[in-house]
Amino acid sequence: MANKVLIAYIVADILFAIMGGLMLSFSIIVKNELSTTGLPADGVAVVRNLLYSRFPLTAGIINGIFYFVTFVCTIPAMIMSGRGWLAFSGYMVLITALFSLVIGLDLWIITLDIKEQFTPVWSAQTAQVQDLVQTAFGCCGYLNSTSPAFVTDSTCPSPAAAALVRGCATPISSFSNVFVDDIFTGVFGMVGICALLILATSCLSKDRKERKRFQYIDDKMGATWSF
Repeated sequence: MANKVLIAYIVADILFAIMGGLMLSFSIIVKNELSTTGLPADGVAVVRNLLYSRFPLTAGIINGIFYFVTFVCTIPAMIMSGRGWLAFSGYMVLITALFSLVIGLDLWIITLDIKEQFTPVWSAQTAQVQDLVQTAFGCCGYLNSTSPAFVTDSTCPSPAAAALVRGCATPISSFSNVFVDDIFTGVFGMVGICALLILATSCLSKDRKERKRFQYIDDKMGATWSF
């Protein structure tokens, strides 16, 4: 009969490896996207890339590699009946989980004062970029049409028309909060998978300890134990 505890551990381990793949691929893809020259297609893409530039992408790549290194360490832990590799891999999972938690917290901190953080970022953008953002979000200027001053476009054709339109700070903040919230929630979900694997590791270790104890008892009684 299959060992249900081991099966649960394997399932948790596979989920753990998938989380590592997601972390690594996302960080690499976004980093490559940011390194690509050229103006984004629209204002939403502009804001998204500005947010990406604040993400700890290098840390994400390192964390993703940690996932796979830890996953490799769990393979002998599954194959061998002892608990040495199991304990070692458990500590590796814990380190990886803490690393992911720090990344998630860093992303969460970004959402605390996005409006203030984007003030100098907005001022540093070219008129063409500001035009894209104004068009995409239906706004003029940043805090308002005069602070910093709007860029003349179809959304803000004149000072009088621009004064009637909201500044870009509020829609940018709303979009950014939802966007970053989804990502750091996903990272915290990865930490949850790590916690699941740690729990499965603990259960498997206890199961092997019990089996070893019963094997020892049976050996003393002259019986034969089969794992």
